[in-house]
Amino acid sequence: MSAISIETKKVTELTAFTAPTDSCLIPIHDGTGLKKITFANFRAKAVEGTEAKIAPLLFNNAGAHNAIYRGKSLGSTVTTAQYAAIKAGTFDDLYIGDYWTIGGVNYRIAAFDYYLNSGDTNCTTHHVVIVPDTCLYNAQMHNTSSGGWESGAANTTAGGYVGSDMYKSNLEQAKTTIKSAFSGHVLKHRIYLTNAVANGRASGGAWCDSEVDLMCEQMVYGSGIFSPVSDGSNVPANYRVEKSQLPLFQHEPSRICNRATWWLRDVITASGFARVDYNGGANYASASDSYGVRPAFCIS
Repeated sequence: MSAISIETKKVTELTAFTAPTDSCLIPIHDGTGLKKITFANFRAKAVEGTEAKIAPLLFNNAGAHNAIYRGKSLGSTVTTAQYAAIKAGTFDDLYIGDYWTIGGVNYRIAAFDYYLNSGDTNCTTHHVVIVPDTCLYNAQMHNTSSGGWESGAANTTAGGYVGSDMYKSNLEQAKTTIKSAFSGHVLKHRIYLTNAVANGRASGGAWCDSEVDLMCEQMVYGSGIFSPVSDGSNVPANYRVEKSQLPLFQHEPSRICNRATWWLRDVITASGFARVDYNGGANYASASDSYGVRPAFCIS
C-alpha cells in the first residue's frame, strides 16, 4: 500500500501525540514551501526571548527571590536543606509568600536579607524574615489590672515601645512559641527602638537586640501613616532601619489584613500606639486596649 501524504489528511484526522522527543519532526511552512524542523530546535527558538527576560528572576540571591511571590506550602518543618540555603544566601526554592505550618500557625516568608548590612553592629548573617498569618494571641501595650481597656493614666506611651508592657513582658509568650517552632535558628540582630516620648511624639531611642518584635508602619504599609513627622520645627525620633515595606505586603497586600486588629510598635500620641484594623484600615488605639500580637522575626 502506498504511503498517504500528510497533505491529504485533515489535522483532526492525525493521531494525537503528547510526548515529543528532541528528534521529532514538525512540519513548518516558511512562505515558500513545507519544510521540517526538529522539536528541539523549535522549542529553543520559541523560548529564547522569554528565557532571557526571566533569567534574572531565577538567580539564587535575595534580590531575585524578594521579587517573586509564590505562596507555596513548605510543610511542617524547615528542612536541613532549607536552612543551608538560607545560611548560604542562595535561598534555593524559597520565595515570598511560601510558608511552614507549625503548631497550627502559618509562618510566612516576608523578606530575604531585609536587615543585611544594617544595625550599629552590622548584620552580616543571611536570613529570612517571617510573619505569622494570624495573631498569636491578644495583649495590651500597657497592662491594666482588669486586663482590658481602662480610661485615664492606663493609656500612656511614656517610654515609647521599649517602655511598654508589650516590649517588657507581653511578647514573652510569642518568643517562647516562635523559638520552639524554629529552635536554634531565630536570629538576634540590632534595631533602633523608641524609648522616650514628648508631646505625643517619639523623642528618644536606642539600639536594641531584637529577636521577636512588633512591626512598624513602614514594614507593613511602606510609609508612616499616623506616625508624627517633621513639621519643619519639631523632628520626632523616628529613627529606624526598617525603612521599606516587606515584600510580602508589597506583592500581596491582602496579607496585611487578617480580619483581626493587631498592634504595631509606633508611638502615635501620648496615649496610643499604631494598629492595623480588622477591616484592613490603618489606625491607632489607646495603650490599654487588648489587640492581636502579630510579630516579625528572622530565621537563619
